Amino acid sequence: MAHDGDMIAELTSDHREVEGLFEQIATLPSGLQDRKRLIDQLTIELVRHSVAEEAYFYPTVRERLPRGGTLADKEIEDHAKVETLLKRIEGCSADDPQLEQLFTEVQASVLSHLHDEEKNLFPQLHRTCSPEDLAKLGDKIRLAKKTAPTHPHPSAPTAPPANKLLAPGLGLVDRARDYVTGRGRS
Repeated sequence: MAHDGDMIAELTSDHREVEGLFEQIATLPSGLQDRKRLIDQLTIELVRHSVAEEAYFYPTVRERLPRGGTLADKEIEDHAKVETLLKRIEGCSADDPQLEQLFTEVQASVLSHLHDEEKNLFPQLHRTCSPEDLAKLGDKIRLAKKTAPTHPHPSAPTAPPANKLLAPGLGLVDRARDYVTGRGRS
């Protein structure tokens, strides 16, 4: 997921890409290796997106919005639940019956989360952040996604500065693993 624009445009583009992956996955029957490959691609995109949000989006929510800390904590809790499910999915084979149940849970949680951000948090940040600040944050989000992990790490820190320090190292290890296994390649 590499786009252009301010933070909200960047994250919204990510959301549309994730929705597109959900739609592609839905067209394939259970048990197919291609379906599992797309679920792996979805996992990569969700993890990278979450890491970038936790590094820059949620700190901005905390700083700029009334009750921002409570709002950010709720969203990060949503991320943690999804990341735990993604970790379980990672261990499933294409024909594992548990894969479908876990995927359905991820889809419901993620779609609800995206809707909540777009209807509540994005409009509030548009009102409280300058266009310049949002543009700078968009650049930071894009950079964070380039170095972010590609596998779920549910026990990794989710708040700065620890998450900003650890994520690039985890990302490097994950991308090396993906290169060796071919994960994430079409």
